Amino acid sequence: MLHIGRHNFVCLAIAVSSVFGACNSSRNPASSDKSLIGAGSTFIYPAMAHWISVHQSRHPEVQINYQSIGSGGGIQQLQKGLVDFAASDAALDDQKLQGMPPLVQIPAIAGPVCITYNLPDLKDSLKLSPNTLAGIYLGEIKTWRDPGIKKDNPNASLPNTPIVVAHRSDGSGTTNIFTTYLAKVSPVWENKVGKGTAVSWPVGVGGKGSEGVTGVVKQTPGAIGYVELTYASENKLPVALIQNRAGAWVEPTAAAATAAIEAFRDDLAKDVRTPVVDPPPSAKDAYPISGLSYLLIPKQGKTEARQRALKEFVQYILTDGQSAAESLQYSKLPQSLADLGQKLLADTKVATQLSSSSQGDGAQSSYTVGSWIDHVHNDDLECATAI
Repeated sequence: MLHIGRHNFVCLAIAVSSVFGACNSSRNPASSDKSLIGAGSTFIYPAMAHWISVHQSRHPEVQINYQSIGSGGGIQQLQKGLVDFAASDAALDDQKLQGMPPLVQIPAIAGPVCITYNLPDLKDSLKLSPNTLAGIYLGEIKTWRDPGIKKDNPNASLPNTPIVVAHRSDGSGTTNIFTTYLAKVSPVWENKVGKGTAVSWPVGVGGKGSEGVTGVVKQTPGAIGYVELTYASENKLPVALIQNRAGAWVEPTAAAATAAIEAFRDDLAKDVRTPVVDPPPSAKDAYPISGLSYLLIPKQGKTEARQRALKEFVQYILTDGQSAAESLQYSKLPQSLADLGQKLLADTKVATQLSSSSQGDGAQSSYTVGSWIDHVHNDDLECATAI
């Protein structure tokens, strides 16, 4: 049994009273706070910036701050409870979900991961087969006149210079899409390196974020890297044609990424986390290094107002927000995936209200007595001690 002396009881009573006073004054404005913080994927950032701008113009009472720090960083911040939502191009598998708060993973947008390069004298687009691309990133193909590259580009005038490989140095969903592709097309890569948001690269120079990789490629003659199409386009960098399983050389475009997604329609209906890289030969127009970007939304929000604001924002992304996809060089979600996203979003709930903590079945409030006392100003506790 818990015994509380008179002195401690008075302290506790004042502490609780002070907290309820705070709840009725300074805590009330917070209960209507609609400021949202998100973090994660750089892949999604250009689209996210657009969505935030449009949504805030329609809902000026909502303030959204998105930090483009990479999928790995966003996942970590969500795990620590530092953000309201995260974005990741690497869906969390069952094992990784074990260490996370209960959440839903909602596909938000899709697009190609393009291979960009710095070869100023190359007139035509560079072509790369799966084996050649894997060989470059394994460090087995070291110069631009390697027989493998010449075979893919028989009429190209290639420089006799070293290849400078650029890759992400941070935890990255873009890296997950790229390495998932390499692992699927190259048994050597799968055995030696594997796949994930971060891997032990056999060769190359690291850049932080897609901005960092873009910078390395742009500033380094002979460099090659992987970035989202928007980053390559904005920096006027060329992109390679990648050979798909149908044997076609495909340019990274929104339409080609959509074709890849359509090839996995049935698999995605069973599990939205299904990778869409290296689609089957029947998908003749599909770009083989494509991926989905996901919003990671906790099932239980921090406050009612913020959770409602977040659900409205995600609702906009899944509906009207999709119309901007192609103009931003992304692929809009197939309607079936957008509908599935709506169902997943419905599984999120508003925060438990402090006032409901006294109701019936023993459900815990967002606060405990310990956390109440933590919120009381030190002067209150000193006053209670003096009593």
